[in-house]
Amino acid sequence: MTPKDSESTKGPDSTKGSDSTLEDRITGALVGAAVGDALGGPVEGYSPDQIVERHGGRVHGVVGPWNGDAWRTARPIAPYHKGDGHVTDDTLMTHALIRVYDRVRDHLDAYAITDHLVPDLMTTPRWIPELETEALPLQRLFLAEKWLVTRLHYGHADPREAGAGNIVNCGAAMYMAPVGLVNAAHPAGAYAEALDIAGAHSSSYGREAAGVFAAAVAAACAPDATPDSIVATCLSLAKDGTRSAIEKVCEEASRHRDFESALLPLREAVAPYDTVGPDYRQPSLAARRPSRLHAIEELPVALGMLLVSSGDYRHAVLGAVNYGRDCDSIATMAGALAGALGSPVPEDWSKQVAEASRLDLWEPPRTLARVAREIFAKDVRARRSHETAFTTLLGGRECSA
Repeated sequence: MTPKDSESTKGPDSTKGSDSTLEDRITGALVGAAVGDALGGPVEGYSPDQIVERHGGRVHGVVGPWNGDAWRTARPIAPYHKGDGHVTDDTLMTHALIRVYDRVRDHLDAYAITDHLVPDLMTTPRWIPELETEALPLQRLFLAEKWLVTRLHYGHADPREAGAGNIVNCGAAMYMAPVGLVNAAHPAGAYAEALDIAGAHSSSYGREAAGVFAAAVAAACAPDATPDSIVATCLSLAKDGTRSAIEKVCEEASRHRDFESALLPLREAVAPYDTVGPDYRQPSLAARRPSRLHAIEELPVALGMLLVSSGDYRHAVLGAVNYGRDCDSIATMAGALAGALGSPVPEDWSKQVAEASRLDLWEPPRTLARVAREIFAKDVRARRSHETAFTTLLGGRECSA
């Protein structure tokens, strides 16, 4: 472990986690996700060794674009200013989903994606940090996310199954933290809701990962939650290759106490389940196709880094960032989980990302916290109504446990 990381390996104060309010958990998760996203963006797609060569060592905070001032033309298919504290599409989509919750003010389903998310993406210009201008969010999204507009707005596909045929990647999972936060401390509810929502976007193990990540965030919000309890929850819900990948990666992660020693072993553990292959920028012919045997790489590795760091935000996110490959999404997930656990997001990082991205990172959490309280109140009323009705069916006798 490097000296810069050694001071950050104690993990979150469990007492603080127990005392955290809903607002604290939501703020930690969403600000934590955005900061992780911004730190991972400039090194996305590269290997740990390439990152070391480019930056003269491991990344320890906000860094500039990989190609310096040539960022506009170095990768014409993705002419985005990744780096310098700019959030990416992970955060843009997360904030867009929060706006949907703010409109609906209830649990969401796949039809809410058609009715609210897609119009938001294609009709309302917003500040896009990586484009350094106001634009439609759709103009920043990559191909797997543009699919939402193609299939739902132009193709009029059934929202519940519109994700079938899209590439299977982490696109649906990367913005599911709000689902876990609305269902805070109710992982099974988060899992079911995210699966429904993600059906409009993805299928197979991409959709499964969306459900499991939402469940992980919900589990992280539970009083006295720990990295181990989050992983246990994920294993209790995950299916097929997703479950196997999480189990193997987390088994390996339990052997490490610093991200430096874990970087290659975690990759080796997830490799049998990852379809992209060893060269992230040159995917294999079998990449991103439906399968019950495979998993996205990002979620198992994020959970692994959470274990390696004992839940410490800085250590978990730096591990995710220096892992490379799709590290903006890995760091988004790791940041959301560590932040929801109560490990503080470094103030210098959050301030720098907010200023560079020209986004208020704290308003979306405030909005979602208000909506989550309303949704919980509705859930309580519905549950009590069901209890009354069921008790009546039992002839007035309460059902014994």
